[in-house]
Amino acid sequence: MKTKYIDLIEQTYDFPQEEFQLEDNKLQFHGIDLYDLVQRYGAPLKFTYLPKISDNIQRAKQWFGEAMEKHAYKGKYHYCYCTKSSHFEHVLNEALKNDIHIETSSAFDIDIVEHLKKSGKISKNTYVLCNGFKRDQYIQNIARLINNGHKNCIPVIDNYEELELLGESIEDNFKVGIRIASEEEPKFEFYTSRLGIGYKNIVPFYNQSIKGNPKVELKMLHFFINTGIRDTAYYWNELLKCLKVYVSLKKVCPTLDSLNIGGGFPIKNSLAFEYDYAYMVDEIIHQIKQACDEAGVDVPNIFTEFGSFTVGESGGTIYEVLYQKQQNDREKWNMINSSFITTMPDSWAISKRFIMLAINRWNEEYERILLGGLTCDSDDYYNSEQHMNAIYLPKYRKDKPLYIGFFNTGAYQETIGGFGGLQHCLIPHPKHILINRDGEGNIETSVFAEQQTAQEFLSILGYGAVKRQEAVINTKKVLESSKN
Repeated sequence: MKTKYIDLIEQTYDFPQEEFQLEDNKLQFHGIDLYDLVQRYGAPLKFTYLPKISDNIQRAKQWFGEAMEKHAYKGKYHYCYCTKSSHFEHVLNEALKNDIHIETSSAFDIDIVEHLKKSGKISKNTYVLCNGFKRDQYIQNIARLINNGHKNCIPVIDNYEELELLGESIEDNFKVGIRIASEEEPKFEFYTSRLGIGYKNIVPFYNQSIKGNPKVELKMLHFFINTGIRDTAYYWNELLKCLKVYVSLKKVCPTLDSLNIGGGFPIKNSLAFEYDYAYMVDEIIHQIKQACDEAGVDVPNIFTEFGSFTVGESGGTIYEVLYQKQQNDREKWNMINSSFITTMPDSWAISKRFIMLAINRWNEEYERILLGGLTCDSDDYYNSEQHMNAIYLPKYRKDKPLYIGFFNTGAYQETIGGFGGLQHCLIPHPKHILINRDGEGNIETSVFAEQQTAQEFLSILGYGAVKRQEAVINTKKVLESSKN
């Protein structure tokens, strides 16, 4: 009878997989011994495997390159990374090794862009696409970037007033894009995205506000839907509607030469995950070329803005099971030494599921359990995997520590969880390490951030104010005595 954890995984999924292998009954991730990692750095532990970022960028470039060659597509492809997925410097540094461009969504993103430009990580040839609702500081920062000579900064118009606000702040001529307000899936609570301008209003908006404006050059039409790029009737229908707008706009606007199809490539959320990326890219390129050929207009350059796809699969989180509580005849709760709400907020806020696997003890019997976090919030739990309405782990034993890993958590979780700030019930943010490989492929690790301390929380909460005030007083006394 097969009752061991390894039996369950091998019977349920195709295992091992490209990034997951087993050695001495311990889980390996891209050849990294995770159990050894925990022994060195402790748990809870966050990690970022940097090479995966470059790997995914290069995969996407290859898919688009092959599709364009197959269909004799004359436009160019530009890969953009949307910084909101993870603003960390180590993420941007790795991504920018691959000759990519940047998409921003708020005012302080521009400060990051200027820092990267000053440090030589990006150049004047790097496209900076500015999305989001723009007012005051964001407008001023975009204008500053363009006024300082970055002509490849393209603000994407989200509403009618933005064009005028930009024109007032930008000294010279500038380029813009227009975002389509796509129609949402029927299951959404609203019909049309709050972002962008309606399909029917884009050509009239161009004719009225841009066509006769010698200062503005329309270069891009931006298309994005919340559900992402998926092989559904809804996605293909919205793409075709977008292409109709592009064709109509291109016929009256000769400067229009780019189509931004946004982001939305899904990432692996289960060992049973299946998605044919190459097919989707091939079909998108085919649809765009066919629509343009039939209308007799030039095909556009293609921009994509991949955030989660760029950084998501580089991240992971490891917890230790502290204790098991038998709450009734059926339910066993394994309590982890951290919080799902603070370390993986998407699991709590939008019921997102990640790949979850035991790190050790694969050769032991398994049991069905629920996972609970340390906060006193009833929503701090994780109760099912993506394709199973349950969680199975090696049986809890007080004398044998059990470690569990959640994978592909690299996008959004730190920023949504408030990295370095207050956490729910003052549960500290875990230690975060960076994993890289040297020129010979050897694994290198470094600590990016230590686990938060009580003093850091107290300082944020204002409890350090008295000490700061005493320090100011003491400084004044020293200065006064030195004068005397």
